[in-house]
Amino acid sequence: MGICGTAMGNAALLVREQGHEVCGVDTGVYPPMSDVLADADIEVFNGYDATRLLDIKPDCVVVGNAMSRGNVEVECLLNQSSIPYISLPQLLHDTVLAGRKSVVITGTHGKTTTSTLTAFLLEHSGANPGWLIGGVPLDLPGGAKLGEGNTFVIEGDEYDTAFFDKRSKFIHYRPQIAVLNNLEFDHADIFRDLEDVQRTFRHFLRIIPSTGSAIINGDDSNITDLLPAPWTRVIRVGIGEQNDLVLSGFVDSSEGSAFDLIWKGALWTRVRWSMHGLFNARNAAMASLAAAFACGYESPLDFDLDALSLFRGVRRRQDVLHEDVKWTVLEDFAHHPTAIAGALEGLRAAYPERKLVVSFEARSNTARTSLFQDAFTEALSAADRVYLGAVHRAETLDVDDRLDTGRIVSELSSNCRIAMAFETNDQLFEQIKVDYSKGEGGVVFVFFTNGSFDGVPHKTAALLRG
Repeated sequence: MGICGTAMGNAALLVREQGHEVCGVDTGVYPPMSDVLADADIEVFNGYDATRLLDIKPDCVVVGNAMSRGNVEVECLLNQSSIPYISLPQLLHDTVLAGRKSVVITGTHGKTTTSTLTAFLLEHSGANPGWLIGGVPLDLPGGAKLGEGNTFVIEGDEYDTAFFDKRSKFIHYRPQIAVLNNLEFDHADIFRDLEDVQRTFRHFLRIIPSTGSAIINGDDSNITDLLPAPWTRVIRVGIGEQNDLVLSGFVDSSEGSAFDLIWKGALWTRVRWSMHGLFNARNAAMASLAAAFACGYESPLDFDLDALSLFRGVRRRQDVLHEDVKWTVLEDFAHHPTAIAGALEGLRAAYPERKLVVSFEARSNTARTSLFQDAFTEALSAADRVYLGAVHRAETLDVDDRLDTGRIVSELSSNCRIAMAFETNDQLFEQIKVDYSKGEGGVVFVFFTNGSFDGVPHKTAALLRG
């Protein structure tokens, strides 16, 4: 249930690889996950049905954390005592992760990219890892693979497990090596405040064994506040000199970025790759250390990082939908102000001669609220022009609790930015048609959304493609 979520969809591929017959159900079925499941011949039902389970008679139902009481298929499941059900994290704990060295990548931002980097480096090292990644990697055969090696890389989400298990997902993932990439307040629908988020990360730290490693962002005070953790090895990574692994000499340009990795005073390697932004460089540093430790190296200096130059990233992380001499159209999954600010910083370096036209859809349970009202305004101020789409399910929030896109427009406009807000995403697209279908070009269009944006990114790409 909820099979088209990135984690659920990729987990379905793993279960299929284990030899089971798999089908699933969801609403809002759209690429890339719908395409991935179709390619694997996994049947997906669009929309929930009160009697479907009685016809299928499954041996087990894996219940996604988007499912809740009142869903007709959930109610049918609970009424049938003969049909077992389980959460996705518990399924992974009991089957995929049992007996393996689990590398769990956590943090508010960058989990998918860092997980992909770790699996990519392990794959190139010959470790034959398994992985479960909440996205579609460009440099791996898919977002999920069982692998035959000892190591399994998994993206560890702090969101709750299921309607019947309110612990964070990553509590189930048996971490042997853990990455804590960064920590900010997010998921306001399940956490009260930053301290509440830190509480669940403290619980996660407590289950790392004495033979394991916690690789942390040593520049992030919200993470270092979780320490000490004397029961396990703690390794700090960052740009500050207090870190064990120091990211130094970072430079960014239209061709990509470069930086040094310094391990306890010794140069590990100089990285040159096509990725942009300091945030991606930090992701690479964390992943490199996790991969080296997963391969059993006490000192990472012996672990070869040449493969980093080949890394291209993950779909929907600055995914290029169209590019020519006049226009570039990108889609990005960022939906938190810090992630948006980091993405725009990288895009300025990648396209120094072009204007940035940013469209943002406030869709997540936190982004829809007024919690990050000022932070979104500040992040979006890095753009040359801003189009704000409809707040997703705005009618479910009181006006005072809802992100005020009109206020963002007013504040951006007062700072000499061109900004507009729209009641529907279709209206936003119509404005793009008016403003740019006969324009002079030299523009990068960036669409920030953790949903489909009602197809506007792809429609814009088709429009400018002519």
